[in-house]
Amino acid sequence: MDPTLLYWLASFGGLLLVYGVATWLPTLMRGEGYHLGSALTFVVLFDLGGIAGILLAGQASDLPHARLRSCRGTPIGPARVSAIWFALTAAGVFLLGVHMPLGPTFLVVFVTGVFLNGAQTMIYANVSLRSTPAHRATAVGWTSGMGRFGAVFGPWLGGRLFGAGNGDWASPPWRSPECPPRCSSASPPLRSARRPERRSGTEQRLAAPTSRTPG
Repeated sequence: MDPTLLYWLASFGGLLLVYGVATWLPTLMRGEGYHLGSALTFVVLFDLGGIAGILLAGQASDLPHARLRSCRGTPIGPARVSAIWFALTAAGVFLLGVHMPLGPTFLVVFVTGVFLNGAQTMIYANVSLRSTPAHRATAVGWTSGMGRFGAVFGPWLGGRLFGAGNGDWASPPWRSPECPPRCSSASPPLRSARRPERRSGTEQRLAAPTSRTPG
């Protein structure tokens, strides 16, 4: 599959989950037996976790190479941070489907907000990193734009599921969207960022403009 489509799919699935959870989180948690006041607190904690997650994901992606390296000796970078954090988001969504005491549930909601929002932001960072300077703004803009379709579709799909009586943590979009971002976050570059080729001294002399004196 075209890497561009993979990045679009990652952005679509990520924002579908971000906006779907943010919209229906109080209703989902009330369905798990929590009171309305606590359910509204979950939204606040989810958004606060998103703020922290965006900052922490950027820091994790930019850690010094000597302190954080992959198995091949290269920096972790935004692609791997996004893939790992989407996987941790899936674990957080699974835990939210288990009725726990209020304190641990608050913590799980906050941490899920950290991982989900941070992973989504790293998609844009990865697209920017994997694109050439000439195409970088276009690539990030299109990836963000395709993700906005997921931002619209997530709340709508959640409403349809609730209307059909399937609005719980075991139903999509709450479980299915983690898969496309997790898989496509490690996709190959959109366009290989090539460094300018070094030309030999002879080629440089041939390419240099010759100065002409008026005759």
